[in-house]
Amino acid sequence: MASIGIKEIASRAKVSPATVSRVLSNPELVSQKTRNKVKKIIDETGYRPNRLGASLRTRKTGNIFAIIPDISKPVNAGIVRAIENRAHSFGYSVLLGDTQGMNERGLQYAELVKMGQADGILLFSGDLPFDVNNDKPLYEQIPPLVNANERVDTDGLVQIAVDNVAAAKDAMQHLLELGHSRIAAVTGPMNVPSSCERFNGYKLALENAGLTYDPKLVVNGDYSVNSGEDAVDQLMLLRLRPTAVFCFNDDMAIGLMKKLQTHGYDIPADISVIGFDDIRYAKYTTPALTTVYQPMEEIGLACIDALLDQLKGNPPQPRCDFLPHSLEIRESTGPVSK
Repeated sequence: MASIGIKEIASRAKVSPATVSRVLSNPELVSQKTRNKVKKIIDETGYRPNRLGASLRTRKTGNIFAIIPDISKPVNAGIVRAIENRAHSFGYSVLLGDTQGMNERGLQYAELVKMGQADGILLFSGDLPFDVNNDKPLYEQIPPLVNANERVDTDGLVQIAVDNVAAAKDAMQHLLELGHSRIAAVTGPMNVPSSCERFNGYKLALENAGLTYDPKLVVNGDYSVNSGEDAVDQLMLLRLRPTAVFCFNDDMAIGLMKKLQTHGYDIPADISVIGFDDIRYAKYTTPALTTVYQPMEEIGLACIDALLDQLKGNPPQPRCDFLPHSLEIRESTGPVSK
């Protein structure tokens, strides 16, 4: 079969070649009806646009870089799926840069964007991978960028997240209302913004309840299942053991519950456990895990939409959008044992 170009697609769809180009590069400028008609012809013919030629003409690559600290985490996987679906519908491909917690990898991925390998960045890290001059507007110094989940402490960014402080306070309030006063915390790494924010919420909830903060009840984890298991050894050897544990993510909560059950503890009769994220498997644990729900799909859609707006040429509107969280109360929390 002879190769098919934009003119042939336009002729079959009874639209102009310019309309076909817009469907491929800026579909939001074309009506849904026309977009569907053109895409139907494209699918039928198997046409594939020449991305290299298009990028040379427009200086755009059609790529977006998502820089993520650990793609294996279920919470990140849910966000990325939503991003890819939305980006694909607007003609963009998503390149994944898994830093595995190493800042230098983030710098390397950012350098690729500066070299023209992608048009913008979705940054899921608390470290901005660019050197900036604080005397100049930030958007003039970096590519189009949206920061999500792990907030960067830099003015001038568009940021999407849940309010980790408020969410942690809500988790704690649930335990407090069940009569718990010795509530332990298993944190994430304390150089990670989300962990610091949840820790602040934990301490504020204790303070608001008139309870004294006890550092012996805090175990530093790393957001892994193993660190949840390891926390059991430290907490259950205390002379005054906790009656409830707030884990800063579900992975650690699941590891902690498994280890507690191995040692013969009943959850929640002996000890209540609450997590954070509401990953897919949280409701399938035994007992089902009470946790803070993060709207993973909504986070993904909000950050890609904010980046697409910048890629249209609109200057960024610096802000921090907090998306709503909720408490999913299941079977792993109960009244304090008398």
